[in-house]
Amino acid sequence: MIVLFRNIKLFVLSSAVILSLTSFNKKGLNNRDLIDKIFAAVENVKTLRYNLQCNERIKGKMQHTESKVKLQVSPRKLYLYIKGIEVLWVQGQNNGNALVNPNSFPYINLNLDPYGSLMRADQHHTIHEMGYQYLYDILKDGYKKAGDNLNKYFTVMPDEKHNGRDCYKLAIAFPDFAWVPYTVKKGENLTTISRKLRVSEYMVLENNPNLGGYNDVKEGQVIKVPNAYAKMTLLLVDKEYLLPVNNKVFDDKGLFETYEYFDLKVNPPIAPEEFTKDFKAYNF
Repeated sequence: MIVLFRNIKLFVLSSAVILSLTSFNKKGLNNRDLIDKIFAAVENVKTLRYNLQCNERIKGKMQHTESKVKLQVSPRKLYLYIKGIEVLWVQGQNNGNALVNPNSFPYINLNLDPYGSLMRADQHHTIHEMGYQYLYDILKDGYKKAGDNLNKYFTVMPDEKHNGRDCYKLAIAFPDFAWVPYTVKKGENLTTISRKLRVSEYMVLENNPNLGGYNDVKEGQVIKVPNAYAKMTLLLVDKEYLLPVNNKVFDDKGLFETYEYFDLKVNPPIAPEEFTKDFKAYNF
């Protein structure tokens, strides 16, 4: 009964979005214009500072985390602070590992693989998906697949506010969301498969309970994968920055993940020493 109710809610939500195609936004910004502006804004990002609030469905329950982020796009550099835990990752350094101050036992800095089990435990994404490039790639893929049928999937909804700031609202509906078989090829794992298909590897892992982890597949094995990243995605796009600041993602089970950006600063100056472990404000 609960599953049926969730499916009905998702169907109604998807149908409302599709119906709005003919009833809303006859004036003003259309879906293609807004998507193109988002792409251009992401391509213009050089550095970011922001506070991020995440809610991710882990083992059937929503899990909340908050973090402070500093990011340089190229070469990629990242500093992340989560309730005393500090993470520093710099492209081309530390053998690709992240430097982690766990702020707990064993009370020493750790060098951890961003794709390893310790850093991936109980979360949807790795630190390599921080920022906007990952979302950009998913939107680009959906935009390309939609082709001349853009209005079937992308809808500009009535404006909303986020943290007191004016935002456009973009709904991306995929009513044909379904699970399909995929045969694993030589050298693939769940991460490489999901990147290729532009879907969530956590969602794939969650829906293949026989798998023990992201690397627990072999050539010729048949697994289930979604035919799209989400059944429904709702984005609030800041009107000044033209970047998403509130992302809500739904799959066939309901709410899958949300990401909210606060105190977003786009292309602020970030001193090189802020991406070193010896920066005076850090505790590595």
